[in-house]
Amino acid sequence: MTTDLLLEGRHFRRDWSSPYDIGRKAAAQNLADIAAMGAVPTALVVGLGLPGDLPTSWLDGLTDGFGDECATIGAGVAGGDIVRSERVVLGVTALGDLGGRPPVTRSGARPGQVLAVAGKLGHAAAGLALYEAGRAEEWPALAEAHRRPSPPYSCGPAAAALGATAMLDVSDGLLQDIGHIATASGVRVEIDPALLPVDDALTAAAAALGEDPLRWTLTGGEDHALAAVFPPEAAPPGEWRVVGRVTEGEGVQVRGREEAYGGWDHFRG
Repeated sequence: MTTDLLLEGRHFRRDWSSPYDIGRKAAAQNLADIAAMGAVPTALVVGLGLPGDLPTSWLDGLTDGFGDECATIGAGVAGGDIVRSERVVLGVTALGDLGGRPPVTRSGARPGQVLAVAGKLGHAAAGLALYEAGRAEEWPALAEAHRRPSPPYSCGPAAAALGATAMLDVSDGLLQDIGHIATASGVRVEIDPALLPVDDALTAAAAALGEDPLRWTLTGGEDHALAAVFPPEAAPPGEWRVVGRVTEGEGVQVRGREEAYGGWDHFRG
């Protein structure tokens, strides 16, 4: 079980995202949390705070977004509640089935193991930057990644079956989230930037905005990619990419980089 909140103006803007986009995003970020424990998502329960002047068509679009995102993995919306609010607020609880297996937590990483990622990194951050710069229409795929992330749900249970010892979804930035694994496991994680997935669209958008695509990849959240630690003898399945290793020590290091990278912090960001 996991729960999450989305607030209008902080997690989405109605002038950038349709109600359908918002529904899919709210569902995706919670369903990804379930997959990141090695479980199969089964249902959502949704609490909504809505302004009284929103048309019913807006709520219909939101509902369709929730339903369609759940349908991609065979889950559904099991219930919820609605209240009047000054702005749109969504409280989403997701449920999943481990099939009798123990959950994959953040505390199982051990020295000698490898770090791998599945899914996109930095695309949602790039999309947000493009919206803020008024250039979202130039890279529509990156803009859509901000409005409507696409987590690699099936990779979570697959990683658990292969023997992943620690896993989470990347919601606050790769560095920030891998730091949670390092702290919980009492290890150091070294990331090799040369192994990170940085595609041509990300590179082009970064050049146009005077940004560093690696910074987006390392610190951008809300793609809801999955990051997991595997024993060295367990080759990650096809959608996973090895990007680092676990060693003795503490914290997270980006190999060959001296810049101070961070991630999203809800009370300092």
